[in-house]
Amino acid sequence: MTMGTQSQQKLTFEQFLEYCPNEEGRYELVDGEIVRILATRQHDDVADFIADSIKAEINRLKLNYKVSDRIVVRTLTQDGKEQGRHPDVSVVDRTIWESNRTAYSALREPLQLAVEFVSTNWEDDYIDKLDEYQRLGISEYWIVDYLALGSRTYLGNPKQRAVFVFLLDDVGKYEYIRFRDSDRIISQTFPELTLTVEQVLRA
Repeated sequence: MTMGTQSQQKLTFEQFLEYCPNEEGRYELVDGEIVRILATRQHDDVADFIADSIKAEINRLKLNYKVSDRIVVRTLTQDGKEQGRHPDVSVVDRTIWESNRTAYSALREPLQLAVEFVSTNWEDDYIDKLDEYQRLGISEYWIVDYLALGSRTYLGNPKQRAVFVFLLDDVGKYEYIRFRDSDRIISQTFPELTLTVEQVLRA
């Protein structure tokens, strides 16, 4: 996945929504600038597989969730700077989604679950977005490091591909579990989900 800056003007979240290009691709507001994110086909395949698996679970259990790859959420950095983040896969309470059907697919409310797939700028997912999603109060955050690009602190030595599930604790801080190989990914939102790391990596 590559990123390219589209604007040098420092924008607010509202201005980002107004000026965001209509071209193909995903866009984020990072440090006041519009950044275009281009994903590889492999990246898209893995994201689609997880989204489809979650949608099937929602349909099976008739849960009140919406799954999308088009949602942008407003987050705040530690120093209060507005960001616009676009998770690879978002799960949101359908009641929140349907509260304003005419609005754009941008939210100020926390998602139920956000999934990010690690690219070469792995610090974004493991550090920046993790802090912002925790601050926003996203209950569950997955980091899918299918290329083992992250730090050895997370991936071990030698580094191994893994899926990390971060959950908010009682004081609003993330704690994580690492899943590898044939491990079933344990989700708080979808406790009956039968999805293994191997299945994700084969997608």
